[in-house]
Amino acid sequence: MDTLIDLYRTLLARTDTGFVRYLHEKIDWSARMFGIMGARGVGKTTLLLQHIKLHLDTEKSVYVDAGDVYFSENRLFDFANSFYKNGGKHLFVDEIHKYAEWSKELKMCYDYFPDLQVVFTGSSILDIYRGSDDLSRRALSYKMVGLSFREYLVMSQKLDIEPYTLDEILANKAEPPLEHPLPLFKQYLQRGYYPFYADTGYELRLQNIINQTLENDIPIFAKMNAATSRKLKQLLYIVAQTVPFKPNFNKLAESVETHRNQVKDYLCFMEQAGLIFQLQTDVNGLRALAKTEKIYLDNTNLSYAIAQQNTDIGNMRETFFANQMSVNHKVTSSEKADFVIDGKTFEVGGRQKNQKQITCVKNAFVVKDEIEYGYQNIVPLWAFGLNY
Repeated sequence: MDTLIDLYRTLLARTDTGFVRYLHEKIDWSARMFGIMGARGVGKTTLLLQHIKLHLDTEKSVYVDAGDVYFSENRLFDFANSFYKNGGKHLFVDEIHKYAEWSKELKMCYDYFPDLQVVFTGSSILDIYRGSDDLSRRALSYKMVGLSFREYLVMSQKLDIEPYTLDEILANKAEPPLEHPLPLFKQYLQRGYYPFYADTGYELRLQNIINQTLENDIPIFAKMNAATSRKLKQLLYIVAQTVPFKPNFNKLAESVETHRNQVKDYLCFMEQAGLIFQLQTDVNGLRALAKTEKIYLDNTNLSYAIAQQNTDIGNMRETFFANQMSVNHKVTSSEKADFVIDGKTFEVGGRQKNQKQITCVKNAFVVKDEIEYGYQNIVPLWAFGLNY
């Protein structure tokens, strides 16, 4: 246990609090128990350590990694019990999905230690409401995603930029945060979505995240064998080479040698894990009845990491728009154009994109890449990256 405390102190000392992610302000930090779910690499660990360093008594708080070798021989509940009896108030458990009895023991912590706050992080594929140890009455759940273009600018350029609402963006109130945003926007599309964007070997690290998600996270959660994990990887690469991908589930099933219903399950798992985004038809919120119109990779950085030289600029634009806007809004397909959000229709394209497809559509907008300023119903693509 002393070793875990020493590691916690070391990590805390190294934690930079100069910039804190958007989600921090959305979390009810007074809640007794909650989880922060998200794909690998989006910054969940850093957020926990920043909160401890900025807002809590570090002597009464502790951070542990559930994947630490310590927990291969010791129970998390026993650690929490000892910490609580010694005056501990805030227990932060990272990578909870790596601990086999996580839901059972978190439930026990909640029931037996009324003055102990427990905050945990986990893979975005983890369902805290699943299984016999249902945490739905005890734990809140928050989803964390990668950097917005706004956050990337704040981190990389040290700018002070507040987020804009969708209505403000559509009214072209989102002024360029620097004189010429387009060069940095192109950088962001290629390597700006994950907080480790400045690290050397970014592409290799991103490919490792993809492999770990497909080979470990999804198979372990869904109880798949090694052969099935290979099918996941094959399916992802099929989608990546042809996005925006209009799914034919029968052909996909033939390609990966499985049943079409299995393909739908695989795609669902990959979406939960932050690898793809399935664009659905709008059926008044009844997702179970919705039809998948297109499949995109979750973010543009994944496109460059997987498709590499085969990336298509038109796809990059649509992927960026869907990725950024789906954080605060429901994004669905449009019969006339590309997307619908809150009853508004959007056609996404380059500088030469015209109004032809939305001529007879009310409340419609043309979203153009390669322009710095918008006018009337024409809005620059980069501006939608200031949404969170």
